[in-house]
Amino acid sequence: MSRVNETLPERDATLLMSSRLWPVLAHRMHRMAQQGVPFAAYLARIAPDTAAWRTGPPSGIAARLLLATHHALTTPLDQALPTGPRVSTTAARARSTAPDTAPPKQPAPTEPAVPAHRQQTAPAPRQGRGR
Repeated sequence: MSRVNETLPERDATLLMSSRLWPVLAHRMHRMAQQGVPFAAYLARIAPDTAAWRTGPPSGIAARLLLATHHALTTPLDQALPTGPRVSTTAARARSTAPDTAPPKQPAPTEPAVPAHRQQTAPAPRQGRGR
C-alpha cells in the first residue's frame, strides 16, 4: 500500500485500494515484488493527468482505473498500454448480432436429396434359427 501511495496521486490510490478488486491487485503486486519486478515503475504509467483512463464519465472512473491498473501490471514496460479493454476477436464474433457477409457453407451432398420415406433400403436380415 505504501508503494501505491508513493506512486499514484492520493485520490487515485484511495479509489484503487477501496475497490472490491484491490486484494487481487495487491496480491499481483506482492508477487511482482517477490520476483524482484519493480511494480512501481509499472504503476507509474497510469499516474499522469493525461492517462487515457481519466477520460470519460465520472461514474465509470473506478472501473477505468481498475482496468488501467490491471493493464499496467500485465503489460511489459517496453510496450504501450492499451487504451481500451483487450478484445477477444473469437468471442466478439460469437456474440455479434451483425449479419455474416460470407455466404453460408453448404455441406457437400453425400446421398441423393430424396426424402427419407422414399429411399429404398435393403431388407432387414432374418432373425431366428439358421437353416
